[in-house]
Amino acid sequence: MAAMTRNRSIPVNVPNDVNVEYYTQRAEGGAGLIVTEGVLVSPQGTNWPHAPGLWSKEQTEGWKKVTDSVHEAGGKIFAQLWHLGRIAHNDMPEQKKSGKPVQGPSPLVARGGEGHYARFGLSKEDGHSIPVPLEDPRTVIEEFKVAGVNAKEAGFDGVEIHSANGYLINQFLDNTANRRTDEWGGSPENRSRFGLEVAKALVDIWGSGHVGVKISPCGGYNDMGMTLGDTLSTYNYYIKELLALNVAYINLMRYRETLDTEIDGKKRATPHDVLESYGPIFKHAEARTTTKLFLNGGLNPAEANELIGSGKIDGAVFGWLWIGNPDLQTRIEKGAELTFMPDPTQLFQSKTDDPRGGYSDYPKGVY
Repeated sequence: MAAMTRNRSIPVNVPNDVNVEYYTQRAEGGAGLIVTEGVLVSPQGTNWPHAPGLWSKEQTEGWKKVTDSVHEAGGKIFAQLWHLGRIAHNDMPEQKKSGKPVQGPSPLVARGGEGHYARFGLSKEDGHSIPVPLEDPRTVIEEFKVAGVNAKEAGFDGVEIHSANGYLINQFLDNTANRRTDEWGGSPENRSRFGLEVAKALVDIWGSGHVGVKISPCGGYNDMGMTLGDTLSTYNYYIKELLALNVAYINLMRYRETLDTEIDGKKRATPHDVLESYGPIFKHAEARTTTKLFLNGGLNPAEANELIGSGKIDGAVFGWLWIGNPDLQTRIEKGAELTFMPDPTQLFQSKTDDPRGGYSDYPKGVY
């Protein structure tokens, strides 16, 4: 089960009983591995008002209730560690409370965010804020380390590093967002440094078999995307170095048109076949690594079975299908009908005061 932002940690950023219910339902429904929604490593790195964090004792205790319940149901659960970087606004409540400005690799605003903050009471014209360049990225690596330690205390089975979808680590990887001239920018090796240092820090805490990494080479979402040549050289290097760390898995996101932002009348992504482009790297490293290749993005059960059966991937990751099917794996095994279209109006918040709406109120299937 893929990480999906759902904004139900109400009132503010601490997991609650509704979160416990939601994740337990998916564990009972047969999820082999649950990856949580993005879990914030610091209040400075957010723009969502009800997204959970892992920087405080209260949050750690809240997540312990989730992991205990998931384990009781026979499930495994990783925390996806997340920092939004420049995909944020200085006037959002959590950002203001942090006392720090929106930060990123370089002072380059992410385009396409206009209207995103209207749902939170800001102007419809407001887009993402111009970020202040991170003076020393090591300070954020320390925040990932704190969250990694807290995740262990909270009883998670591991952590997934969110280096996809235009958030902070992805911003460092992408040369359209990272124009630094120091050790953190320029070449593919330097632009990969931040993500790799985060990975090394978390492997030191967890051991390599308990750290996964999510990547989205095609870009598009949140104003990401390099030339195809730069994309291939960057991600070939990044993946090879992650394989050298022997991380548990790399979750490779396919191109999805629905996540491809249109800017100035043009789609932003660099579409290419990620399995064909990067799959051979895993094959060449098989003798030296146990890292598994997971694939995410628009898969259906039949395609997933074919890809796993042919040895092209080690695991299939579903997101959208887990929203309206809390027992997705069980339905697939029993050939039961699937819900393909959950209520889109309740993806990020319920329409009523009950946070369960569109979240944990989807029924089990009929077998």
